[in-house]
Amino acid sequence: MFDFSNVTVQGIKDEVDDAVSRAEAIATAISDPVMPSTYDAVIAPFDEIIDLIRVTQFHTQFMRRVHPDAEIREAGNEANEILQRWWQFPESPWSIELAFRPEINAAVERFARTDEASDLTGEKKRFLDSIRADLRLVGHHLDSADQARLRKLSDRLIALSSKFSKAIADDTSHLLIADDDLDGLPESYVGALTKDEKTGSYKVTMDYPDYIPFMENSSRRDLRQSIQFLYGNRAVETNRAILAEAVELRLEMARLLGFDSWADRVVSTRMAKTKDRVDAMYDGLIPPLTEMAGEEMAKVATLLKADTGDSEIQIWDWSYYDTHIRKNEYGVNPLEVAEYFPLQAVLDGMFELTSNVFGLTYEEVSAPTWHPDVLVYKITDTASGGSIGVFYLDLFPRDGKFTHAAVFPGVPGRQLRDGSHQMPITPMVCNFTKPTDEAPSLLKHGEVETLFHEFGHILHDLLGRCDLARFSGANTEWDFVEAPSQIMQHWTWQPEVLQRFAIHYETEEPIPTEMVDNLVAARRLNRGMFYLRQIQFGLLDQELHGPEQEKDLDAILRRATTVSRLPYVEGTFFPASFGHVMSGYDAAYYGYMWSEVFGDDMFSRFEEEGVTSPEVGRAYRDQVIGKGGSVDADEMLVDFLGREPNSQAFLRKVGIE
Repeated sequence: MFDFSNVTVQGIKDEVDDAVSRAEAIATAISDPVMPSTYDAVIAPFDEIIDLIRVTQFHTQFMRRVHPDAEIREAGNEANEILQRWWQFPESPWSIELAFRPEINAAVERFARTDEASDLTGEKKRFLDSIRADLRLVGHHLDSADQARLRKLSDRLIALSSKFSKAIADDTSHLLIADDDLDGLPESYVGALTKDEKTGSYKVTMDYPDYIPFMENSSRRDLRQSIQFLYGNRAVETNRAILAEAVELRLEMARLLGFDSWADRVVSTRMAKTKDRVDAMYDGLIPPLTEMAGEEMAKVATLLKADTGDSEIQIWDWSYYDTHIRKNEYGVNPLEVAEYFPLQAVLDGMFELTSNVFGLTYEEVSAPTWHPDVLVYKITDTASGGSIGVFYLDLFPRDGKFTHAAVFPGVPGRQLRDGSHQMPITPMVCNFTKPTDEAPSLLKHGEVETLFHEFGHILHDLLGRCDLARFSGANTEWDFVEAPSQIMQHWTWQPEVLQRFAIHYETEEPIPTEMVDNLVAARRLNRGMFYLRQIQFGLLDQELHGPEQEKDLDAILRRATTVSRLPYVEGTFFPASFGHVMSGYDAAYYGYMWSEVFGDDMFSRFEEEGVTSPEVGRAYRDQVIGKGGSVDADEMLVDFLGREPNSQAFLRKVGIE
């Protein structure tokens, strides 16, 4: 276990320098024309580089997301720029620095013409094929001038991505509110707010634990509007220009490679294969969801008019009235429900569930971490007692920390030269309300979903048993990578599962059956609007990366917003804080909806054979997440489902017959 408690700026620089030096030595050996043209001499070393750089990123680059020391975070940003040239996740899953070298391409192509290459099967064949495909995507079929231009554009994009992420992390936008501005806000929420040292006013930041409950509960429409304006303009002064430049550079890169658009180039390497399949998915979903949303909006408009005299719903109204309906018509008060979901009880329940379904045993272990709040757990296989992997949980917000929820790449599982298996290690980062002296961290049900979702990534990363780091864990097609996390969310809606661990933090009484029934009944509430907003983000992303040479970013944003049926917020530009467009989901945000459809379809087998069935859980572990990226996602789905996948389970979940 790496000693994260003693990370230093110099230590980060030294480890990065050492990794680059070692990677360079491996690359030199690969391209040496006197080396034998064999798999072990030419192809296997690529996996050594993947492992080396990924582990180094975990120790160094990852610190930019979580370390409490600003200087360490800045060193992590610098490490990010250097290491991304060697391993760009996920677009070029082994190396940008390596990929552009003609001698590397020559060595790979020499091997590809050998009898040994023709006889490869399984992971080794898939690895060779993926390397050759990656080399083509960096333009080895182009003339030297075009490839040099492609390289320059790639390097620039790496620098822009790092700056974009840093600007979001560094944004300190907040609204100061006084005692008479607290209407509708629960005492537990107000008690968790920090106070401004100069004015003594309450400080509402744009971090999720501040922003979301405020928008859900504040009866002050004017303040909700102010918060939304700030939220929609995070990092805008820096990131608007960065995004505009990135979009322009990506289009030029795509055209150099023979694609009409960056969206076409990205989708070509994904499960969808073509942009037409993405468009078809949206075309099939938008009409029925729009019909659902019309009924949902009419109801909210009636409530809004009764309160304000205004029936035009704004985005800052939606969460408030959605919460109002859940409370008053379904008896679901998110903060009252949260009293039954203290964080530790949810963790224990999640561990018990996945232990029973997937045959796992969890043990909290002591290890040096980057912050005292971080927990560390080890997973073993219950049947064999063999070690599976280790994961970190960094669950509470703090200054400078990544503000969303995500699982980041750590140490990949793979077969080592001596035949043993390298134990995978993965960190999860979330931002749940921190415990206070009066109460533990209490999760709203949506946060319970988030925790289960992210834990799906943990299991995907750790339970795979691939031979190669290239295909370890979640290194599958990028539009399938969310499916194993989407499937996890289903268990948070099963009454028999919730009642195992939902215990009131004060009375220790189990969650009332009526509350669970109401919670489940409200699951479909306003799903039309929810999914239209998801589609809005996907369409925005696709059009930003479309074939048009001149792009009006504001016009694109306005067009995408119309799909959500809520008015565009004048004077804002939320794509400046839409981190996905600069962190691997560019032209691929559609993957969230795409993989949700397949996650729902996979869970349908649990629904048919038992939602906590260990037999289905074992099949899922062996046939899906255990495969990592070693086989096509389409093949995994058919193997697990016993049929071609479809969208029927997703439509049933939403309420569309």
